[in-house]
Amino acid sequence: MDLEFLCVQDCGEIIQPRSTDRLFNIMLYEIGDVFSVYLSELRIENFRMFGEGERAFVLPLRAGLTAIVGENDAGKTAVIDALRLALGTRDQEFYRVEEADFHQPADGTMRCKEIRIRCKFNELTIIDKSSFAEYLTYEDHSGNMVPVLYINWKAVVLTKRVGQRKYISVEARSGQFGKGPQLDAEARMHLCATYLRPLRDAERALSAGRGSRLSQILQHTKEIREHGQDYDPQDGLSVDPRNLSVLGIGDYANALLGNHQGVQNARNRLNSEYLKNLSFSGDQLRGSISVSGSKGDTEYRLRQLLEKLELELRDERAPEPPPSRGLGSNNILFMACEMLLLESDTDEFPLLLIEEPEAHLHPQRQLRLMQFLQEKASEPRPDGQQIQIIVTTHSPNLTSAIDLDNLVLLHGGKAFPMAFGQTHLEKSDYGFLKRFLDVTKANLFFARGLLIVEGDAENILLPTLARLIDRNLAEYGVSIANVGGTGLRRFARIYQRKHPEKDGIINIPVACVADYDVMPDCAPVIIKKVKPGEELPNISDRRWRVKGDFTVEGLKTRRKEIRARASGQKVETFVADEWTLEYDLAFYGLAKYVWTAVCLAREDEQINTCKKTRKTVIREALRSYAEVVVNSPTNEELASHVYGLLASNSNISKATSAQYLASLLESRHKKRQNLRSILPPYLVQAIDHVTLHGKRDGSSGKESAQASEGATHE
Repeated sequence: MDLEFLCVQDCGEIIQPRSTDRLFNIMLYEIGDVFSVYLSELRIENFRMFGEGERAFVLPLRAGLTAIVGENDAGKTAVIDALRLALGTRDQEFYRVEEADFHQPADGTMRCKEIRIRCKFNELTIIDKSSFAEYLTYEDHSGNMVPVLYINWKAVVLTKRVGQRKYISVEARSGQFGKGPQLDAEARMHLCATYLRPLRDAERALSAGRGSRLSQILQHTKEIREHGQDYDPQDGLSVDPRNLSVLGIGDYANALLGNHQGVQNARNRLNSEYLKNLSFSGDQLRGSISVSGSKGDTEYRLRQLLEKLELELRDERAPEPPPSRGLGSNNILFMACEMLLLESDTDEFPLLLIEEPEAHLHPQRQLRLMQFLQEKASEPRPDGQQIQIIVTTHSPNLTSAIDLDNLVLLHGGKAFPMAFGQTHLEKSDYGFLKRFLDVTKANLFFARGLLIVEGDAENILLPTLARLIDRNLAEYGVSIANVGGTGLRRFARIYQRKHPEKDGIINIPVACVADYDVMPDCAPVIIKKVKPGEELPNISDRRWRVKGDFTVEGLKTRRKEIRARASGQKVETFVADEWTLEYDLAFYGLAKYVWTAVCLAREDEQINTCKKTRKTVIREALRSYAEVVVNSPTNEELASHVYGLLASNSNISKATSAQYLASLLESRHKKRQNLRSILPPYLVQAIDHVTLHGKRDGSSGKESAQASEGATHE
């Protein structure tokens, strides 16, 4: 390398190196190049829903797999389309920029006139640095000047004269701020991504025909290009076709057909009986029959031959292929072909864009596909580079199979990576969530609001309670995640950002519903923790607590500690006002319903086997409840007796009790009269927190403010 000519390009400026040591660092970086190029950042301005400045969309990316999730209209397709515009795609399908693609501000002001998309590539290979030498920007990374590549794609709405039709000018330049040289066609072709559209027509792409995607894929594979030798006409017909290349087989087939007696006879007759009589004197017309694709340059001939091929799935257990395959199977076949090309064609940028890979696939196939994509994204190609894969999905099934580190949540026009260091999650939390973030819980990434609960009873009962107080969770796009007794804090931290001042916060309301786990002083005897007249065991010898164990300030401190475990930003923890779910329901006005529901759950098997009727059990439950009321002079004692019926019998399912309670409330409170006033306040506040966000139902600001006040007090 000639040191006199070595310089640093940054934003179109040429900066002379400061010292020979700096030059030596650059040289060492060049020589020790063992990296795999990848798209490290995407910035989008004024494209569809994304604005500019503070409202610009910025997506940091890592090597390997990135899965972009979020509700409809979050911007997932816009991200993929922006990459298609900036980089182009290998199928060479033209994507036209429309006027509707230019951002329309929410305040109704004039539509923007300029779209800007910037892609940054890190860890360039030696080949990349050679191919893009004049476009590189050098940045200081820990004292070393490291080459990176910026692609700034810009579309501008222009008019030549007033009153003339508008047209859109497009250009792509290098440099951090787009002030470097404009990229030529060859450079842009080198960066083209492989793109798989949603609801793709895989069967058509893999069928024979002009311009088929299968022919494009096969033409660039190493196996097609390097296997076999050309056909030499001097060898005649005594060659082994297995040793020939695809073009060699085409030429060999042409020679075979040319020597076929039937073909020769037809050709001779055509020439002698027809073309001879249609020719002018001195200008004899003659026909020659050959295989299509036997003329022209090598690339053209190869493509024509490959366009005659089609790909179909075979069952190794069946001698013949089925008459047709379903959309899902064909999509798997199509994706496998694209991966084959991406792995084998080392001349091209290894980026794969997939929209909705779950299209037409059943759940088990979705899981298998995502495992496969994650494996391929971590394996090196023959040239040492790794494939970078960016997928968008609406599938909780797929999302549950993706490492949380690889997820990016889109919401409110912003990208929120879930990688370690971006959230409040600790390193150990990622291992826990990898084990327990299943399909049911993964729906939290597609919700407009989220209730996180610690048990089956809350999971079953809360949707019914919300519906009966005119807060239908489905109407508000609210999901419930049942995380058991140990995962509430970990799941809540998914929605808490590590650097909210820089990255913003996820504006999705999250309500964590937690038990207080402090029973009234009368409860230990009623639920048979101790015998009547017996003193309580020492506090160090028991895991349960009563209010008498605490001072008034101590009870407040305990409540604050429970809230602090999972509160902050848009996450609020709502702690049971008294003790636990069933107790609080009984304490605030639903004692008769809870008692009846528990009695029904106790006799559930008898009811299902028709040994008892539901009506009979309810009648017996109401009689026994009347006796409990007589023997419970205080509300605390009544609620303790109701909860004790459930807590003291391990054979009674809390989930089954909740199902019966939901059914009773549905049938008795269809008019919703005063139900809100007799529900535990913490449940009402939690439901309001996730449904009054943004007042999507048009509720009054006063009601919203009251709900917020209740949440703050809690």
